[in-house]
Amino acid sequence: MMLGQGAEGFKPIKGMPAVTVTTNPDGGQEYTVTLQILFMMTALTFLPAILMMMTSFTRIIIVFSILRQAIGLQQSPSNQILIGLSLFLTLFIMSPVLKEFNDTALQPYINEQITARQALDIGQKPFRKFMLANTRESDLDLFFRVGNVAPVASSEDIPFIMLMPAFITSELKTAFQIGFMIFIPFLVLDIVVASVLMAMGMMMLSPLIISLPFKIMLFVMVDGWGLIIGTLAASFGM
Repeated sequence: MMLGQGAEGFKPIKGMPAVTVTTNPDGGQEYTVTLQILFMMTALTFLPAILMMMTSFTRIIIVFSILRQAIGLQQSPSNQILIGLSLFLTLFIMSPVLKEFNDTALQPYINEQITARQALDIGQKPFRKFMLANTRESDLDLFFRVGNVAPVASSEDIPFIMLMPAFITSELKTAFQIGFMIFIPFLVLDIVVASVLMAMGMMMLSPLIISLPFKIMLFVMVDGWGLIIGTLAASFGM
């Protein structure tokens, strides 16, 4: 309670309840707007982890980093450019998932058609579908064995605590496989340049200085950025 001053002196004024939990007829619980805002603000602190653990961002940024190393460039493109490109490419790849999340969970919750708990249960379905489509069964089996959890009957019964590390493990494997395929042509070019320099007796000259312009020219001539971005999008079923 709060004290307010009126014509008759100080009298108690009832304040808005900050913490209230209401039990629904179906047995579920619904929290006040204050608690819901608190939960949402807390969830925002986990946004970077969600970005890496539940989207295509990890695979994209790793492939771009390996590409920069394969060409031999240390600072170009800069980290800011690679991260920005990865974010917008992630938004493009995840747009069907985000659209389904917005249509089935976010908008009904904003329009007060469903509760926060229902929105959470419905909203995880498109992300679960995306993650399952890009997760290897061997990685899921690994975490089920490590966690000593009994196998489930269907994919819908896989807990998120098992699905998320299995998904990120699969993403790391796929990213390094793509990076390996990217590295091969540049490695061959480095070997050829090093062999030519050694045959000419120019062993004191760094092969990287000679091969770098040829690698950049090769990458531009084959439309490297288009091939890499197209391959990454296609690897997610785009």
